[in-house]
Amino acid sequence: MIREFETPNLLQRRVYGTAGITALVGLYLLVGLIGHDPWRGDDAVHFGPVLSMLKGEGWLFPMLAGEPLVDYPPLYYWTGTLLAWASSGFLALHEGARLASAVFVALGVYFAARTAEALYGRPARTPAALLMMGGLGLVLHAHEIQPLLALMAMIALTLRGLAQVPQQPLAGSLLAGLGSALAFLAAGLGGLLLTATLFPLLMLLSRDCRSPRASGALLLGLCLALTLSALWPLAVHLLQPELFSLWLREEWSRLSGPLLSTTEMVHGLELLGWFTWPLWPIVLWSVWRARRRLGDLRWLLPLLSAVLIISVLVIQGQLSQASALPILPAMALLAAGGVPSLRRGAANALDWFSLMSLAVFGILVWLAWSAQSAGWPPGLARHVARNAPDFVLPDPFFQALFGAAISAVWIALLWKLPRSSSRAPANWAIGLTMLWCLAVVLLMPWFDHGRSYRGAARSLEIALAGERSSTPGACIASTGLPEHVKSSLDYFAGIRTVRIVGDSTPCPLLLVMNERRSKDQLAPEWKPVWEFRRGAGRRTETFTLLRRELP
Repeated sequence: MIREFETPNLLQRRVYGTAGITALVGLYLLVGLIGHDPWRGDDAVHFGPVLSMLKGEGWLFPMLAGEPLVDYPPLYYWTGTLLAWASSGFLALHEGARLASAVFVALGVYFAARTAEALYGRPARTPAALLMMGGLGLVLHAHEIQPLLALMAMIALTLRGLAQVPQQPLAGSLLAGLGSALAFLAAGLGGLLLTATLFPLLMLLSRDCRSPRASGALLLGLCLALTLSALWPLAVHLLQPELFSLWLREEWSRLSGPLLSTTEMVHGLELLGWFTWPLWPIVLWSVWRARRRLGDLRWLLPLLSAVLIISVLVIQGQLSQASALPILPAMALLAAGGVPSLRRGAANALDWFSLMSLAVFGILVWLAWSAQSAGWPPGLARHVARNAPDFVLPDPFFQALFGAAISAVWIALLWKLPRSSSRAPANWAIGLTMLWCLAVVLLMPWFDHGRSYRGAARSLEIALAGERSSTPGACIASTGLPEHVKSSLDYFAGIRTVRIVGDSTPCPLLLVMNERRSKDQLAPEWKPVWEFRRGAGRRTETFTLLRRELP
């Protein structure tokens, strides 16, 4: 039996209607973007090219601390740089750069909602938006500097254009062609493969796109995508041919590398299982109900997109959390198509599971804060102290006050949530947003303390001031420094290191990280002059600055 609906009153229509969902998406995106340093990992790595562009370097080809970064083309970095520059009067540069993530996630949610409306009708628009932002794996990446968010948004734009091809062939194909070209500018050949391949596949497999008019428009859109995609690599080839060769080799190695092994595929399924929760159970229901109509564009288009993304992940042989971001638009569309037909029992089960699981996570967040502020529970408090022995909790009273207010609003919103076809995804999206806000208020200072390199960079800057007083302008060689450390040193202290070539360097200073064996193997003239440790236990990181002492 299909779920019974309730007719919402005026207040409910305003809170849970378009205006309310827009406010929810804005709250979800903006909370957590500011108030913390670039964190270890992708957040710090991909801030590096933005910082370089703000310094006037690498506008055409992304650079990190003076070295080329071949991970992604510059679409995300251009956007982050412009936003960081525009907001520099009231936000730190890294906070302004993170606004690009909010922009691309908002575009992804918007285009997913409009695509669902074009494919399944108006009732699917709200569930698509809620499910798109409710993907469990999106929440952390949406609040860091992450170029794959641009690819996710451009895939959603491409699907939006292709969804309207049966009604508006030319306009839809050109929009999809633009989305495909921007997907290339966001993620290189992989982005182009994930989007441009949809054009010929639809011409071959979709009954809605086989007419001469639709096929011709799709062919024109594909030509537009390929033409626009060629502009950036052509410019790099003409102006910086050595960087073009480096980028092309890296792109080819990704597409021609070893496939995922069987063990890695199992891990990949586990990753997709939690990353796309709660979308995949609804997707399975949708596909089962539409099993006899999978040739229709409404089901074929998101299915093809999901299959392409999974295939490229297997071909590239690289598996990470962020690599699953591009699949969210297709999953959100398939799930949105099945939400209106959810059985009442299944929808109620999803409601209760969402409520109970998020409530448990909320209690865990409160316990983690209690361990930091009051030392209870004792076991958790010892773990917190062991991993951040010098951490001091700022303003626990105000944290508790804001946390209690967020919890109260969360309970009130869920208590008054009207019954509708969107109740299950709305329940999850509201709960996930409130949980994220609660975690930001209560736990953000602790995470920032453990994941920022500001302290290490400032300490090294002071040490270098003394060393360079005797040898002004002395360069610093490095070994074992990850890219996020190089980016952080460049940002916080203006320190750029030089790679060691051929096991030798002319630099009188050497910076190493977590390499005790390498230090033992260094020539005896290298003597340590500074050391900095951060973290504890297995997460301990040790930086050592050495000076060459000539006999």
